[in-house]
Amino acid sequence: MNNESYLNMELLRFTTAGSVDDGKSTLIGRLLYDSKSIFIDQLEAITKISNRKGLDHIDLSLLTDGLKDEREQGITIDVAYRYFATPKRKFIIADTPGHIQYTRNMVTGASTANVALILIDARKGVIEQTYRHSFIASLLQIPHLIVCVNKMDLVDFDEKVFNDIVSVYENFASKLDVKDIRFIPISALQGDNVVNRSENTNWYQGSTLMHTLENMHIGSDQNHLDPRFSVQTIIRPHTTSYHDFRSYAGRIDGGIFRKGEEVLVLPSGLKNTIKSIFYGNTEITEAFPPMSVSMTLTDEIDISRGDIIVKQNNQPEVSQDVEVMFCWLNENPLNLSGKYFLKHTTNGVRAVFKEIVYKIDMKTITRNETDKEIFTNDIFRAKIRTTKPLLFDTYRKNRNTGSLILVDEVTNETLAAGMIV
Repeated sequence: MNNESYLNMELLRFTTAGSVDDGKSTLIGRLLYDSKSIFIDQLEAITKISNRKGLDHIDLSLLTDGLKDEREQGITIDVAYRYFATPKRKFIIADTPGHIQYTRNMVTGASTANVALILIDARKGVIEQTYRHSFIASLLQIPHLIVCVNKMDLVDFDEKVFNDIVSVYENFASKLDVKDIRFIPISALQGDNVVNRSENTNWYQGSTLMHTLENMHIGSDQNHLDPRFSVQTIIRPHTTSYHDFRSYAGRIDGGIFRKGEEVLVLPSGLKNTIKSIFYGNTEITEAFPPMSVSMTLTDEIDISRGDIIVKQNNQPEVSQDVEVMFCWLNENPLNLSGKYFLKHTTNGVRAVFKEIVYKIDMKTITRNETDKEIFTNDIFRAKIRTTKPLLFDTYRKNRNTGSLILVDEVTNETLAAGMIV
């Protein structure tokens, strides 16, 4: 595979979620191992550790459990990112912890995912953690869920066990806001239906996990209907060759922009026309998410970082009062009287909390409207007010222009991640 074809390959991001010991790390290790995506020295290292543990097989979970505490306890604590590629697609995996106290880690790992792998232990069936992780995946608007019923080898690859789990999950999933849910019976330990098709599940007519990941359509996951271009910086070379050159660089957060189209710059409200679009050093005729490009406009107008370029007949919402679903990430509790710095696309404003509407009871996945104290890992809905208007879409409409983070102005720590509702 040459460098150009590799760079142009489609990228799929997926996250794993499941209860402790459901086999998330083993599954990822199996994907890497069976797709020949690990180095020889990595294989030798985990083989030695497996032998030292007295195991009769290679412990593939060691490929992702990178922290010393994780290896010793046999659990995942931090979000572990792994990168690999097959001839069809590039992948980024976010292996997230299963414990309730690491909810914030799952939110972080899943925030940019196209797909969530929900692991279920075939012996235990659908449990509380399954509901919790599926709810978070739905809340984060992950477009595709793949429910992997793992450890099928421990229930003799019984079709009825698999079908019963599918039935229970589908009944619950009717309450979720997810477009696409698929079910696959697997054994991460033995490799059944992970990369290679299993002879133990002749009753299963679907695809293997790898085939599903390689062929799943994700092109429509991005919003191509609502043009949004967040200006990150202004490019002025100040060279003899490009004496009067001025372009606006940033990421396409939605829609399609074409050379020659009329656009609107917000918040100024000034109209202009796209003169040229550059993707790196190459001039192109159109740009779409998630491309990072620079644009030149026919008329010189005052544009700065934080401005957004849109179309006249398709504009974002504008308001200083915003309602947001937050996940509180910081160790310190939320201070309702505190002042916070809010980062939204390429814009930054100060913000205060007006009201905690409710928080989610993560044990029952229900709203709690009486308990308004917010601590680490809490997911809650709140009304905030900003010092100047935000130009935004709802998170459901656009994950890029509908998301934000709160930052501590003193320590620069990220305090919360938010989804505009």
